[in-house]
Amino acid sequence: MISVVGLRVEFGVKPLFSDASFVVNDRDRIALVGKNGAGKSTLLKILCGQQRPTSGTVSIPNETTVGYLPQVMVLQDDTTVREEVQKAFANIRAMAERVEQLNRQLAERTDYESDSYLSLVEQFTQEHERYMMMGAENYEAEIERTLVGLGFQRTDFDRPTSEFSGGWRMRIELAKILLQRPDVLLLDEPTNHLDIESIQWLEQFLAQSAKAVVLVSHDRAFINNVSNRTLEISCGKIVDYKVKYDEYVVLRRERREQQLRAYENQQKEIADMRAFIERFRYQATKAVQVQQKVK
Repeated sequence: MISVVGLRVEFGVKPLFSDASFVVNDRDRIALVGKNGAGKSTLLKILCGQQRPTSGTVSIPNETTVGYLPQVMVLQDDTTVREEVQKAFANIRAMAERVEQLNRQLAERTDYESDSYLSLVEQFTQEHERYMMMGAENYEAEIERTLVGLGFQRTDFDRPTSEFSGGWRMRIELAKILLQRPDVLLLDEPTNHLDIESIQWLEQFLAQSAKAVVLVSHDRAFINNVSNRTLEISCGKIVDYKVKYDEYVVLRRERREQQLRAYENQQKEIADMRAFIERFRYQATKAVQVQQKVK
């Protein structure tokens, strides 16, 4: 779905990360982890096209849709909760109009054996199937289920969005993005303003309904329950672990221990070389070996 090759991101002269390459596949549930300031939110912005990398490429097929939930968002204040969330189905309403238009054209035609009529029938069939596959007939029920799942009362649906706090407004935006059913969901701290029940509902939704997910969260239980793959941004590199978060923690510990042992062995080798150089620096018979060690 998304292919990243040779990505490099710099702020000033210091890179956040470099030479990053990975692919986001269908059904991936990727936890993006790293220290604060490592570049997690920046990477999400690059994947959704809001920010450009210093170098490297991000390839997304034209038919692939991406939904992005930032940590900070702005909602219009002239709509109700229901009206704001209904914007997720703007494409469905446009599709319904196309289906109706094609249906009217078919009703007006009488040249049932012509190639153009058969082509129109095929076009109508394809559009109508897409319309039905997107759950277009019951999207109001989908809106209700999603809003209730995220903690809203039905009495909230017709209240203006301006009456809600920032945390609840984030839930409105999250509902809108989830209802769009994008091919790739990019979620930056989606649980920051959710209660336990809403977090559990979101976990279930992502497991059952989402296609591909890349998420950032400080809620370790949440990312462990959702993830099946972990990308770690560390020391300017991105390391891909093909496991859920808990298993990644174990593998990372083992990898750090291996790196530490390699470092200690390297330091011992350097010390041995330096000792050899100091010991035999002025012996002509050892001149070639000393130069090799110096090199």
